[in-house]
Amino acid sequence: MLSINRPFEAFLDTMDEITILIPIDQDCDHKLFQLNLEDYSENLLIKEKIFIEGYRKYICQPACTIEFGKTYNITDEAGLETDLQIGAVIRSSEFDKLFYYEGNDLGVLYSIDKIFFKVWAPTATYVKLRLYDQQNNEYGTYDMIRGEKGTWSIELNGDYEYIQYTYLACVNLIWNEVVDPYAIAVSINGVHGVIIDKEKTAVKKINTSSVQNKTDAIIYEAHIRDFSIHEDSGMVDKGKYEAWLKSDTKNSLGDSTGLSYLTELGVTHIELLPINDFEEVDEKAPLDSYNWGYNPLHFFAPEGSYSKDPKNPYKRIIEVKKFIQKLHENGLKVIIDVVYNHVYSKENSSFEKLLPGYYFRHDENGFASNGTGVGNDLASERKMVRKFIIDCTKYWLEEYDIDGFRFDLMGIMDIDTMKELQNNISLIKKDAFLLGEGWDLNTPLSADKKTTIANGNAIPKISFFNDQFRDVVKGSTFSVKDCGFVYTNLEKNEQMKNLISGSANMFEDPHQSINYVESHDNHTMWDRFQLYAPDENIMVRKARHRLATSLVLLSQGVPFIHAAQEFFRSKQGVENSYNSSDEINWINWTDRSTHKDNVEYIKGLIQLRKHHGAFRLPSSSLIKEHLIFDNQEPELICYLLQNVKSYGPWNDIYVVHNNHLDASYSIELPVSYGWKEIANPHEVRINNPIKVEKQVDIKELGTYVFCKQ
Repeated sequence: MLSINRPFEAFLDTMDEITILIPIDQDCDHKLFQLNLEDYSENLLIKEKIFIEGYRKYICQPACTIEFGKTYNITDEAGLETDLQIGAVIRSSEFDKLFYYEGNDLGVLYSIDKIFFKVWAPTATYVKLRLYDQQNNEYGTYDMIRGEKGTWSIELNGDYEYIQYTYLACVNLIWNEVVDPYAIAVSINGVHGVIIDKEKTAVKKINTSSVQNKTDAIIYEAHIRDFSIHEDSGMVDKGKYEAWLKSDTKNSLGDSTGLSYLTELGVTHIELLPINDFEEVDEKAPLDSYNWGYNPLHFFAPEGSYSKDPKNPYKRIIEVKKFIQKLHENGLKVIIDVVYNHVYSKENSSFEKLLPGYYFRHDENGFASNGTGVGNDLASERKMVRKFIIDCTKYWLEEYDIDGFRFDLMGIMDIDTMKELQNNISLIKKDAFLLGEGWDLNTPLSADKKTTIANGNAIPKISFFNDQFRDVVKGSTFSVKDCGFVYTNLEKNEQMKNLISGSANMFEDPHQSINYVESHDNHTMWDRFQLYAPDENIMVRKARHRLATSLVLLSQGVPFIHAAQEFFRSKQGVENSYNSSDEINWINWTDRSTHKDNVEYIKGLIQLRKHHGAFRLPSSSLIKEHLIFDNQEPELICYLLQNVKSYGPWNDIYVVHNNHLDASYSIELPVSYGWKEIANPHEVRINNPIKVEKQVDIKELGTYVFCKQ
């Protein structure tokens, strides 16, 4: 990057206003400014003078219309000269309208006899294409031609397969080399884009049955590397995409692991932490560091550290496609975690180098906003940012055949973008699942425009992580000493009833509520309970843990399970393990056998939810019709699912959640006799229920389920 020394600064901040900053020691009472372009010049009208610390700020109005893509100069009365930089105008609605490009040909179009490149850089005065061979030696540099809506393109004859490429863009007299934001293949560590023949990455797609209602989904969150890296995983290609390919893997005790385990468990959707190309893991030595993947580098290309051959641009693409289809073959749908709220480094990003200031949100003083907490917020509301996000999601949906997206920090994104994105995705795959974190974060976007839980009714087809469910069940994530429902907090009972009912006070329909008590973020539930009550008996802690997970799986809404939650996953007390070691983050597959009884219990609850639709009613109206809370014992959560024969094999279901450790209760089951117990705190007996009298004793902490034909 070339550094420019300027005697003073001049910026185009609106379509018809130029802001000039003069150091106070150069200021005078009779300041004059002239705008120059080749053989044209004019005196600028000074509209306003403002003193700011160390500078005088002049607001000037040109008589002519400023043309983008050309370099104007500003001279003052002393003959000092500077270039007119493109400033805050790029964040105006007028700029968006002027340069919005609707075409679908950004990036590279390859054929064996020619290659076509197109990039959007409306404020650049020059753009060049630079090519490299496979050994990273410079292969050639070519001038690109400015076209409509600020696009630059070039077509070259010949076969350029495997050739690497970047763009050189000159903006505000500064040259930057940049990787194509639309690059679908990249070199190791994402240094360059790579030209590939996309047809050579084709993998046969396997259809999975459509999900009738989103409440039918049971989501299981996993990290590519965590899933297999443990020494007792029984999987080959540990830490790689291909570890997911092999069935019938077992740990040293002979119990299933990997893909076979997932299919036995009975979940429906696997949600993967980011698999697009990200920073902070060296693909040349991937085991030397660890990261969850929330440092996006290239959005269209898959991460190389999970590949067996990250130097081969084809290999990682094909590996991802194969393991997705392997999951499909086993009846599992795939949701990928996407990060469209920030980039790892704003200053070094392709976005900022191609069009400084446009892709990121700024406050009223022009400073980059930081609602994400990592130094930048993507401005999804701008037309070409919105287009990028929608183009990218459509690409993953069509090219990789994924089945949904989990949006990291979705509250940063604007509602209009999410609506348009959802509409585009549903046209491609009707049952694609969209969910995200609807937290209200401090970003310069009006509250009614944010994709937050509070605005859930405006986007009824998108689901939200229900943090109230998480915090009411186990205690506030932000206070380890906060007592949740499972620790006998009776003050939580009324909240718990609402959450069990699909959180109707928060959402229009139950599918919007992602019910969870644990995810990759924050302490695992086991570690939190350890911190809250370190001296508690292990068996009691397990019972509380089991109760919490049963609430997730049997409540109305969409259940979400963190990988290995069902066998008491621990991260050794580490709360934020995003860059901790494998030993902290891995799934300990030996524990799968140690806690086999709990695995079987959770598996039974999953089967129970899938066995009867009354646990996953698709609308709030149906929940109101069929779910009735019974207050005969106020200290317990008891409810009846009545007249539900049309949703499964039983006409009535009665559920009791007991969060008391040393107490006994006698509950009278409603309606009439003929009840059977299908679940208690220790086992689930769908196929062999136990006949019970109308009066039942509730003696242990945990969940009880009774059914009647």
